[in-house]
Amino acid sequence: MARAHLSHRNGGWRLFVALPVGRNWPTHYFAGPAVPTVQERSQALTELNYALTDGGEWSWTEDSEQIDDPASPVILIAVAPVVSIVGGAS
Repeated sequence: MARAHLSHRNGGWRLFVALPVGRNWPTHYFAGPAVPTVQERSQALTELNYALTDGGEWSWTEDSEQIDDPASPVILIAVAPVVSIVGGAS
């Protein structure tokens, strides 16, 4: 199953669909520093030909830019299960 990832770094948000094969993952960049709404994320996924799975929800976590450095800036990350809306599941 493919997973959509939403991450915040360097003042911007990036949504991408991590696929099991290859490195050319479908990606969407959001303008501005505000957290993209659920509707904005859904629209971006649709543009990338993906949608949340039935009952799929975004789960949030945080990481740090530099591992083991408590002063490191925080990176916010959200993950959600998605399916392809063109050609079936990925």
